Amino acid sequence: MEVYWYLTAPDGPQPWSATGSRAMTYPYLQQVARAVDHLGFTGALLATGAHDPWILGASLIPFTEDFKFLVAIQPGLISPTLLAKMALTFSHLSKGRLLLNVVSGDANTLGAYGLNLGHDERYALGDEFLSVLKPLLAGETVNFKGEHFDIRNARLALPGGSAFAPPLWFGGSSEVAQEIAAKHVDTYLTWGETPPQAAEKIAQVRQRAAAHGRTLRFGVRLYVIVRDTDEKAWEAVDELYASMDDQAIASRQALAKNSDSVGQARMSALHGERRPDNARDLEIYPNLWAGIGLVRPGPGTAIVGSPDTVERVMKEYVDAGIDVFILSGLPLLEEAYRFGEQVLPRLPVTRSAPVAAPAADQRYTWGTIWDRPVPAQEPSA
Repeated sequence: MEVYWYLTAPDGPQPWSATGSRAMTYPYLQQVARAVDHLGFTGALLATGAHDPWILGASLIPFTEDFKFLVAIQPGLISPTLLAKMALTFSHLSKGRLLLNVVSGDANTLGAYGLNLGHDERYALGDEFLSVLKPLLAGETVNFKGEHFDIRNARLALPGGSAFAPPLWFGGSSEVAQEIAAKHVDTYLTWGETPPQAAEKIAQVRQRAAAHGRTLRFGVRLYVIVRDTDEKAWEAVDELYASMDDQAIASRQALAKNSDSVGQARMSALHGERRPDNARDLEIYPNLWAGIGLVRPGPGTAIVGSPDTVERVMKEYVDAGIDVFILSGLPLLEEAYRFGEQVLPRLPVTRSAPVAAPAADQRYTWGTIWDRPVPAQEPSA
């Protein structure tokens, strides 16, 4: 399996409150990245949080050696040609350690960027975007005319192909999202649903992918609260739950208001927008707790328990068809160590060796194909 950690603000023991949040300074982000790298995680997700994930990821390349950067991208906010160029630049400088997480967003978040499209229209744009991006990353010349993009003679200078073209990841629960995943991407992600729910969704996407003659991998995004025993883990849940006041819950609900994300609706259904007196009443499956979703938009389910229990629940996800886990804890640094030392050594985690950099003497001169210079010629003797 592959196990990724999270590297995105906000952070802290209770990041939904002013007193429980932590300053995400550059030295701290370096510290988290170094921890994720040397603890043996496959990589880290740089999501659409407070920092721009491209700039954050590029700045952390020199502080890491092996882990992969799963960088979030949002179709429509940037040209697919420019994004392909950025991706191959990052991939070359990091020795092939880039993955791309395609995020369609929702009406709330994208409206702030001036992209005001309905749910299905956003995914139609994403379909065109990926139809341009994939061949560019493969080193092809692209001419494409659709409703959203008119691309003419696009070709990149840096080589892509199997060595440097970053694999594409994607999440979305609606039927149109599943269809785009089946058609284009390498790894399909779901938010923290139960193993039976994940298995049902995986079966649907597999069937769609088969219709395109393709196979996909599957991943899940979860929190994890691991302690020496199950009892101590649930005590940590109680402490966390006690810090979730009405204002914090109302703030999360305001963020989700008017969202047209099907995935967000499925997450909200797990806790029903209610705060029962007993935290354990939000245990939606053995050792899966939906309470974080009360104060956190997006994925809000945590695996709770001892190392043995966490390993068992992860195995249930594997049996459901999950290949990849994207995990996080509160705070990121301390919980990365806790999980990395108590659970990660038990798991068959894979990490890929960095790809060799291009030849140091590779030089270019201006060519006739846009953005694809031809190699410089040595002068004749």
